Amino acid sequence: MLCALIMAGGKGERFWPLSTDKRPKQFLNLLGEKTMIQMTVERLNRLIPLDRIFVVTGEVYKDIVQEQLPNLPEKNIILEPVGRNTAPCIALSALYIKQFYQDAVMAVVPSDHLISDDEKFLDILSAGSDFVSKNKKAIVTIGITPDRPESGYGYIKYKERISNDTDQSDVAADIDSINIFPVEAFVEKPSKEVAKQYLMEGNYLWNAGMFIWNVDNVIELTKKFIPSTYNIINSIDMTSQEAFIEECRSKYPNVDNISVDYAIMEKADQIHVIPGEFGWDDIGSWFAVERYSTKDECNNVCKGNVTSIDSSSNLVVSNSKPIVVAGIENLLVVESDELIFVCTKDQIDKLKEIKKKVQG
Repeated sequence: MLCALIMAGGKGERFWPLSTDKRPKQFLNLLGEKTMIQMTVERLNRLIPLDRIFVVTGEVYKDIVQEQLPNLPEKNIILEPVGRNTAPCIALSALYIKQFYQDAVMAVVPSDHLISDDEKFLDILSAGSDFVSKNKKAIVTIGITPDRPESGYGYIKYKERISNDTDQSDVAADIDSINIFPVEAFVEKPSKEVAKQYLMEGNYLWNAGMFIWNVDNVIELTKKFIPSTYNIINSIDMTSQEAFIEECRSKYPNVDNISVDYAIMEKADQIHVIPGEFGWDDIGSWFAVERYSTKDECNNVCKGNVTSIDSSSNLVVSNSKPIVVAGIENLLVVESDELIFVCTKDQIDKLKEIKKKVQG
């Protein structure tokens, strides 16, 4: 039984000032009429019924989730009182989902990534689910076939050859013409030169943070590798929404603050990867919005009520007020509820630091 877990607790600081602590990027319509989380749910719902799609998010975002996803059952919103990274978040969600679907296969996906070819992505998700259903101790991750030597992503190195060893952790598979390879290693973000070497070798993929595994396997691996977190989460009363929320508030802040990559993926056996080519982007900064947005004849991206005069190569975002730009180039201009922000594009990668200086 395939279920989806959408992780929607990030702060989206690289999209400041439009993305705020109250409404981070997953709840913004950066690339169209629909918000990032709405696009994610709509995509998954083509394969998975809505009652098997779960969203894990911060308690402060419950109202936004319900506003943007009115048809999602309330019980399918898993609330964290505080953010404690991906490992405890996934473990908590696995135990929660197991209440409703005892032998669930759980596909974990981010809420704020762009996927252009939904059909290819869903075919991969389905193949990964089939593999995990037959191999309950296996973990399948979806890696992105790189098209450039990117130093901003972690990588997954996989084994290309099929081993004669009967150990399932070292066997490649093929489901509906989709290749599934055993993982050799998870690799930290490399230098540009090392990334070029990865691209030449051909058996490295970008780590997109998407995983498919059985809920029982998630729980057992949490117990094995981060037992203190397991003990805390396992003690949370899930017999009612009220009890769950109350106990999460008192207990969950004490779990380990650790990513699933460090806590489990770098230690577990039987990890496999499916190479994916489905038009993926993590939409990590305003540059990504610029890449995927329609440009005018002067290479400007204008969103909202914007008038551009004798200006070129700007990204201008109006939230409510009209914005007029004249005689400028290579600027980011963003109007939010709180302020109007203007910077040269070479400052976009420094937005987190700029936000700290502005907000103190």
